[in-house]
Amino acid sequence: MSISLWSFASEVISNPILLFTVILTLGVILASGWMDAPNAIATCVATRCMDAKAAIIMGAVCNFLGVFVMTMVNSAVATTMTKMVDFGEDKEKAVIALCAALLAIVLWSVLAWYFGIPSSESHALIAGLSGAAIALQGGFDGINGGEWMKVLYGLILSLVLGFGSGFIVCKIVSLFCYDVERRKADGVFKNASIASAASMAFMHGAQDGQKYIGVLILGVMLSEGATGSAITPTIWMMALCSILMALGTTIGGDKIIKSVGMNVVKLEKYQGFSADLAATLCLLVASFTGMPVSTTHTKTTAIMGVGAVKRLSAINFKAVKTMMMTWVITFPGCGLLGFVIAKLFFEIL
Repeated sequence: MSISLWSFASEVISNPILLFTVILTLGVILASGWMDAPNAIATCVATRCMDAKAAIIMGAVCNFLGVFVMTMVNSAVATTMTKMVDFGEDKEKAVIALCAALLAIVLWSVLAWYFGIPSSESHALIAGLSGAAIALQGGFDGINGGEWMKVLYGLILSLVLGFGSGFIVCKIVSLFCYDVERRKADGVFKNASIASAASMAFMHGAQDGQKYIGVLILGVMLSEGATGSAITPTIWMMALCSILMALGTTIGGDKIIKSVGMNVVKLEKYQGFSADLAATLCLLVASFTGMPVSTTHTKTTAIMGVGAVKRLSAINFKAVKTMMMTWVITFPGCGLLGFVIAKLFFEIL
């Protein structure tokens, strides 16, 4: 079944808690375009293939298209998000739990942005929802293990396959261009890097856009007592997520661009192209298999794999260590935040 915009708007107006939840959801979507989207264009800017402002505009357009096209072709990621947690039968408490999860994600994102750390919005979303579901159900009955396994598979994909594909793609590119004059190669890879950055931004929209469409569907499901599998993404959901993600992208994120594109590895143009191509391929596979992976992790590990082709010492392990620590604490940190806020909301609402 599909939910009309008018029906959803009527429900939101009549339910203050759902209204607050929707506002928070829109804030999280905006934050994804603001925090995660700069990762897609970071290498293109770092290798001076594009000016930052032009790259941000390109990223916004491609994010917009990614949400629309991939959701119409394959909405498996959105389905995974709606089934990952179980908020139970009590509609009012379920909406409060969802509201708590989203507030936790917003707070976590603001802290990560303030410190310029490329925290994964995807993992913050998953952790926040899980923490709130556990608080509501009083245990791990709030977690659907089968769908959560896709999250774990996605984590492995974003880390291991991201690094491996970055290494392999860069190695192949290096071998093919071994005898090519440096100036000529740079000219070719400048344009190729722009194209690969555009494809990376497209896949960011394809992956993350579907996650937030899944959250909107979850909101509809909880407020109307429907089942997630019975609700399909609609054009208005795609449009809303696309516009907000594109708007968030235009805000920029210079700190994140610097952290991902400049601090991890000092990249040349062919390396930037290799990293974007490798990450794009990983995200494409994940999207069609319904795995909600982190675009931040995939892109960063692809950059590390590219750097390892030349030598391991080319990787700035100090910067990598900072990112890794953030990745490690995102699940328990944002999950605990979602749990605590949900418990607090249950007491006061």
